[in-house]
Amino acid sequence: MKRAFILYQSIFFCCILFWTCTSGDNAAKAIQDSIQAKKDSILHCTSNIPNRFGVGGTDTSSIVKGVADKAGMVFIKGGNYAMGASDKTGRADEYPQHNVTVSSFWMDTTEVTNAQFAKFVAATGYVTTAEKTPDWNEIKKQLPPGTPKPAPELLVASSLVFVMSSTPVDMNNPASWWAWTKGANWKQPRGPGSSIKGKDNEPVTQISWDDANAYARWAGKRLPTEAEWEFAARGGLKNQTFPWGSEPVEKGAAKANIWQGTFPNTNTGADGYMRIAPVAKYAPNAYGLYDMSGNVWEWCSDWYDANYYASVAGQSLQNPLGSNKSFDPDEPTIPKKVVRGGSFLCHASYCASYRVSARMKTATDTGLEHTGFRCVTDASSPKK
Repeated sequence: MKRAFILYQSIFFCCILFWTCTSGDNAAKAIQDSIQAKKDSILHCTSNIPNRFGVGGTDTSSIVKGVADKAGMVFIKGGNYAMGASDKTGRADEYPQHNVTVSSFWMDTTEVTNAQFAKFVAATGYVTTAEKTPDWNEIKKQLPPGTPKPAPELLVASSLVFVMSSTPVDMNNPASWWAWTKGANWKQPRGPGSSIKGKDNEPVTQISWDDANAYARWAGKRLPTEAEWEFAARGGLKNQTFPWGSEPVEKGAAKANIWQGTFPNTNTGADGYMRIAPVAKYAPNAYGLYDMSGNVWEWCSDWYDANYYASVAGQSLQNPLGSNKSFDPDEPTIPKKVVRGGSFLCHASYCASYRVSARMKTATDTGLEHTGFRCVTDASSPKK
């Protein structure tokens, strides 16, 4: 995610980025040039964030696979649709549109909540990525050769927290609004002093892809493919920009929890919330799914590959699983998965990723204050 400008400055928060003091100005300038050279008219709002801190992947084989409880899920009848952006609002990785057919499946009506995730942790003793101590051997794999090891007291469990700016900032510098925060995790998503007490119905955040995948296994479900997610988000509408159709998000009644004002220093909260909202506070789409736009990003099962859509141009795909590899041209060595749906930080002037076709990428071991997930299960899966 937004790895590039935060690393060396954020070593105090255990991040892993380019060392802007040692490989310094050249690395920072290269990233600046890369961003400026993008042909996309809208920035990837989670580009160039460091993956959390290299604790390595999580082995979920010890988690007993559950049987899906269909309560709180809706049945999505399969069908065919044009996947990708149909207008000029998309980024380069949303083109070209291509024909996709998905089989029927069940999907959670909302994002997984704090209460639901707490039951999983209580039942399994699971420890999330953000709660683990960083592993220097993993960290240094993504740093320039010869980078010195930081002091042990700096390698502590931490995660990325959004910090609202008091003034306008350089929009190419994510370090202006993200801070590695010691002790930030799903139980205290903004760090020590914060809490999820009284927030059972808010989506769980600070969740890595590994964490989401572990929960899904325990629940007898799985993460949706990117194709399933977009098919469900569209709610049967054809070539519309949003889950509700084409009406701009700013018009009429509040439709989603997004950033309103000037990002990242002024949020009017006109949609009723300044940060994360409880699930199901806005009208669902035609399939009965809530918050498919805004609130928190949602993990998908697919690897992120910027060239994937181009590679399948002209094909008709049946239940695609996405690319067989991860490729982000900004950070080609970092394995990333797709996230969808946008978040409370999305704004039309910046990322506008509350569109149904918008794609984003996040390192598998990275969780953030605005990232959660929901699950799906096959139509043929056994009933609980």
